[in-house]
Amino acid sequence: MEMEMNKMGKMELLKQIMAVDFAVIDLSLYLNTHPGDKEAIAKHNDLVTQSHMLKGQYQKYYGMLTATNSFSPYPWQWINEPWPWEYDANFRL
Repeated sequence: MEMEMNKMGKMELLKQIMAVDFAVIDLSLYLNTHPGDKEAIAKHNDLVTQSHMLKGQYQKYYGMLTATNSFSPYPWQWINEPWPWEYDANFRL
C-alpha cells in the first residue's frame, strides 16, 4: 500500500527500525547460548525480514539510511540528512 509519509511518519519509521534491530541483536545474543531454540530462530528470522522491509521502505520514501549500506542517487545524498548530534536527528521516546 502506497502512502504519503510526512515528517512524523519518518520518525515513527525510524523508531520501528530501531526497535526491530534491537530485538534482532537481543535474539542473536540469546541464540549464542541457546542455538537449538527453534522458536527463537524463527522469531529472529522473522525480525530480520521485517528489518529489511522497514529499511527498504525508509529508503524509498526518505533516502539513505546509512552511508555504507544504502544506494544514493546523484549527487551524493548522505550529507542531506541531519547529523546525529543535530536536534532533528533525535527523538523522544
